[in-house]
Amino acid sequence: MANGLTRWPHAPAHFFDARGGTYVVTSATCRKQHHFNSRAKLDLLQQAIFDFAERNGVALEAWAVFSNHYHLVARLPQPAKLATFVNRLHSFSSRKMNDIDGTPERRVWYQYWETRLTYEKSYFARLHYVHRNPVHHGLVRAATAYPWCSAAWFETEAPASFRKTVLSVPCDAIRIADSFEVEAPSD
Repeated sequence: MANGLTRWPHAPAHFFDARGGTYVVTSATCRKQHHFNSRAKLDLLQQAIFDFAERNGVALEAWAVFSNHYHLVARLPQPAKLATFVNRLHSFSSRKMNDIDGTPERRVWYQYWETRLTYEKSYFARLHYVHRNPVHHGLVRAATAYPWCSAAWFETEAPASFRKTVLSVPCDAIRIADSFEVEAPSD
């Protein structure tokens, strides 16, 4: 362990910041409304997440985007930047959605919840949970088939030993705000 970082036991090198820079984040739309109910709207939100993560120094490790909420596992060099990232993302996506739907002044986002991940097993369980979330919501049989989730990326990009470790950690008992009825995209 050097500089507070734990080295993963596989290659390529991957570091877990034990000082608290890795979070699982869940955000919900206001009144759980299905504002992101089409492929184009889901694409818009997912791309906004990618763009604002890059602009704000947020390293996405897992994501799942739905009609009325999203989950992220993200690493931040400065944990205080999480609020800035989420606020900018929500402001931008709200304006875009309201322009698309012709509903100026409508409140799109309700709130977000974050949990700081401070030990490896918790981190693995949340990665597993977020990757399989489209299956949890009944949208697909295999999470890799859902285009607005990191499961397919994880399957092709993560080293096999790391995937095996993550997918072997149970995630059914973790507590993440996820009492959402989701809708499949309309087009």
